[in-house]
Amino acid sequence: MTIRDFLQGDQFALLAGIELLEVGNGYAKTRMEIQPFHLNGGGVCQGGAIFTLADLAFAAATNSHARLTFSIASSIHFFKSESSGYLYAEAREVFSHKRLANCEVKVSNEAGELIATFCGTGYRKETALPFQPLG
Repeated sequence: MTIRDFLQGDQFALLAGIELLEVGNGYAKTRMEIQPFHLNGGGVCQGGAIFTLADLAFAAATNSHARLTFSIASSIHFFKSESSGYLYAEAREVFSHKRLANCEVKVSNEAGELIATFCGTGYRKETALPFQPLG
């Protein structure tokens, strides 16, 4: 099993159309093509869809060490709205410890414009995941 196989268990992200493009040691990049079901009443991509895109990147980056890591706190700031095209989330761990991880995620559009920033803190359990740590 690989981390990609493991993350296929995130059915919500899969149903939202989110793809894992890259994953490495404390790093991940995801992508989502904005579809009509992602749009809110104002005709732009709903904040929850953008959060889910960033959250899957966070999950991949923090679980890349092959220890089960769950989010214990996260926040997102939105800067620009989008109604079509692809959105990308790029996650980088900025702190990695035995029990805690902190990860910053930048969400951008196809032109590289910043759409949102997400910051998450994860708690690492003793549970080993069924793949080799990356890195």
